[in-house]
Amino acid sequence: MKALIVVDMQNGFCHPDGSLPRLGMALSGAQEAVARTATAVQHARRTGMPVIFTRHVYRPGYPDQGPWLGGRTPDLSSVGGLLAGSWDGDVVDELGCGPADLVVDKVRLDAFQWTSLEPLLRGLGVTELVACGVVTNFCVETTVRSAVMRDFEVTLLHDCCAAQTPRLHEIGIEIMRDCGFAEVVAVADFAATAVAA
Repeated sequence: MKALIVVDMQNGFCHPDGSLPRLGMALSGAQEAVARTATAVQHARRTGMPVIFTRHVYRPGYPDQGPWLGGRTPDLSSVGGLLAGSWDGDVVDELGCGPADLVVDKVRLDAFQWTSLEPLLRGLGVTELVACGVVTNFCVETTVRSAVMRDFEVTLLHDCCAAQTPRLHEIGIEIMRDCGFAEVVAVADFAATAVAA
């Protein structure tokens, strides 16, 4: 069985008023990636494919951020960015994530690390992931690599991802494709599939 995993498409990363854009770390093509991801989510739901959203969120005071991530976004706390339970930490409205949806919160690039993602996938009988989200060369690529190491097959929706620059996005896609971590396709190809298999 396949599942669609949408990595970190949160207001903090993807909305123009989110914390990362306000700190000068906006993602190139984020709005377009969100719009195409909405198509992917709708198709997955129509065909009975589980949809799992991840959120990169921290506790108040950022005790779980860690030094490496803290060093890359040192001003995040000054704008209250990516706090659990905040608007900034929520999945963007365009994707229609509701109370009944499957959501996995994380504090590291890898959506499998210290989370319930793997037992959730095993419990659902999932063996293949269709992945998309942000940031292409950070959380998406790290999660894809981690999925492969856990023996999941991965398909990546390249046009449903975004990074800080087009080149960083392209590099992440090239690595995942050329190293064989994922089959890379466009959302139009995914949406053309008839059923979740």
